[in-house]
Amino acid sequence: MSNEKTNQRITLVSPDRQFVAETRTAFSASQAIKLDVVEQAVTDLRGGISSNETGVLIVDIDDGGLAALEALQRLKRDVANRAPIVVVVRSFDAAVVRILVQMQVADFLAKPVKTADLVRACIRALKGPVAEGADEATIHAFMPAAGGVGNTVLALQTAFILHSNARSATATCVVDLNFQYGSCAEYLDLRPAFDIAEVENRVERLDRQLLEAMLSKHPSGLSVLAAPNIPTEQRSFDAAVVTRILDLVAAYFDNVVIDMPRTWFPWTEPVLRGSNHVYVTSELTVPCLRHTQRLLESIRVQTEGNVKPKVIINRSAPPKPDDAVTRNDVEELLGDSLAGFVSNNYRLVREAVDRGIPIQEIDANANVLRDLTRIISPDVAAIDQQPPTPGLLNFGRKLFRKAG
Repeated sequence: MSNEKTNQRITLVSPDRQFVAETRTAFSASQAIKLDVVEQAVTDLRGGISSNETGVLIVDIDDGGLAALEALQRLKRDVANRAPIVVVVRSFDAAVVRILVQMQVADFLAKPVKTADLVRACIRALKGPVAEGADEATIHAFMPAAGGVGNTVLALQTAFILHSNARSATATCVVDLNFQYGSCAEYLDLRPAFDIAEVENRVERLDRQLLEAMLSKHPSGLSVLAAPNIPTEQRSFDAAVVTRILDLVAAYFDNVVIDMPRTWFPWTEPVLRGSNHVYVTSELTVPCLRHTQRLLESIRVQTEGNVKPKVIINRSAPPKPDDAVTRNDVEELLGDSLAGFVSNNYRLVREAVDRGIPIQEIDANANVLRDLTRIISPDVAAIDQQPPTPGLLNFGRKLFRKAG
């Protein structure tokens, strides 16, 4: 049974006559959807909207000023969960993006809005919450606690694990957000094709067709969105660009794996908030564990406790009597924040990176692969305890669904 809402009425709140006319034209072709228009600024809105009669609200907040955002918050509170809100704003900045993410609006778009994007956003909102068992993107974000901890390797191998268990040959996408020193494409022997300059000043240009042109494709079917990095150029992009990229990727893939940079940018918090699983990559050294503690606390503070990252201890070797830091020490230090340990297998990982292939193509029973699978897909790891067929990974059904 479809979970699509039966109420196909959309209400637009906007004082912008041109935008109102364009929106009327966009929805006029559909006889199934009725568009109501309230030609007022959201700050002047005083009643007149019944969420029981409205399937989706499109709210034009113009410049995203404080008064408009406060009015939007009141409107969101009034309609509660009965009608999702799609926000349209003249331009984004990091503060506006952060507030809209915190409000948990259904979607947000920047003017000039492509009518096709607006219609798609409303149709997605009309479908309502995804029922349990339905397909929707699951987002895994990996962030290093320090340099050289193997964050990119873990992110890529996680993508291969999820990809092996996906229904579609093109179901998983890796997004490399380390624009200065990103290595995802290099590790997979791919040419990075994401031209940020093409979209950074015109984020509205981002659509499925442009996304497809900017994806690099691995022979396994894994898709990679990575930009050529320039070590001498440290760039901080508008948060709206990054969030729009991820929103578009999540709309077309079952699994999204994000390789995050160590540096904190204006878009870092929205990305972490929008991820289903956040992993901090660390190592068994005292300095790195100190960095890890500070990063965990920073994430909790910046996201007001809404993001609960888990720590993966990478390159964990068998214990020795003279170890300064033991697994027991780490378990006591991190408590519930510890996701698990990944074994040290330098030669195997180096071979996989040098050849641009997943570890499972070299050794399907590798300790690194088993350890990471237990962390990323614990149910799959339990199913896969039976002796596998040599050279094959026998994963069960798809297990991940986006958290509600």
